[in-house]
Formats: sequence, C-alpha cells, structure tokens
Amino acid sequence: MRAIPLTVTALAAALLLTACDDGGGGKNGKSSSACELGGVSVQIGSASVAPAAGDTGEVPVSITNQSRACTLDRFPVVSLGSGGSVVSLKAQEGAKAQQLKLAKGDSASFSITYVRGKAGDRGSMGATTVKIGLPGSTDTRTFPWKYGPVAGKGGAAGSPDASVSAFQQVGD
Repeated sequence: MRAIPLTVTALAAALLLTACDDGGGGKNGKSSSACELGGVSVQIGSASVAPAAGDTGEVPVSITNQSRACTLDRFPVVSLGSGGSVVSLKAQEGAKAQQLKLAKGDSASFSITYVRGKAGDRGSMGATTVKIGLPGSTDTRTFPWKYGPVAGKGGAAGSPDASVSAFQQVGD
C-alpha cells in the first residue's frame, strides 16, 4: 500500500525539478549561464602580424569575466568588415570546441589566424574592422582591423582565408 504514495511523491518531485529546468535554453533561446559581452572585458592583444602577402598572422583575443559565473560553449563569433560587407569566420579546421566555466575574474582566450593578401588585389579583402561576439549571445563589439588585407580563399575576397580557434582557459 505504501508503494503508491511513494511513487506519486517521486513522480511529483521529478515533475517539479523538470519544471525548474529551462533545458539550457533560457530566455530567447540563450543559455541561462552563457557569458554575455556586457559582463566581460574583451582585449585584442599584440598580434603576430603577417609581414607580406601570403604570410600567416595570428591575432590573440582575451576575454575576462567581470560579472557572475558564466559559461563559454562552442566557438567565438567573429567577422571581418570591409566597407558595407561583413564576412563571418569559420572555426579552424580540426579545432574542437570545449565548454569553459568562468568565475568572476577568470579569463579565456582565442586566436584569429589569417593569411595576408595583397593591398588593392581583387582577390583580397581590405578588412577594416573585426566584430567579436560570444556564443549564445547576439551582441558584438567592433574593433579596428590593423593587420592588413586578408587573402581570399581561391582568390575570392568574399571568402577570407581566416579562421578562429577554440576558447582556451587562461591561468590555472
């Protein structure tokens, strides 16, 4: 006889816990614990600039959590702008995204790797800005792109030869 009330109690508890869980979707499809640009500082570090056309350069980007604990899940959202066009960059081939939890004061970094193009060449993108966003958020911050034109894959300026790495934890 006691099995029925116990089963009902267990079922009610399971339903209550399920009702409290938003499935990670949060408001507007955002993860409730995703890092937001408003809660982090973003810095573009000293770059290893590609000196000549055909050379590869790397631009490090650091993110420091200034707010509540949050999570970085998937790859950074990065795009290059030139005039009126904006092109999203893809993840580096073979890179694996990892989920990083950042407490207040914790930092993570990623890199933008690019191949320098020839100035004025129709097959190069004369990038002037880089927009950076975090996964799970639609907000972006725009920074000047000071690293020269970006070569286009297959000679297509609209397909820049540039990619982003996965987030890496900074510090211990």
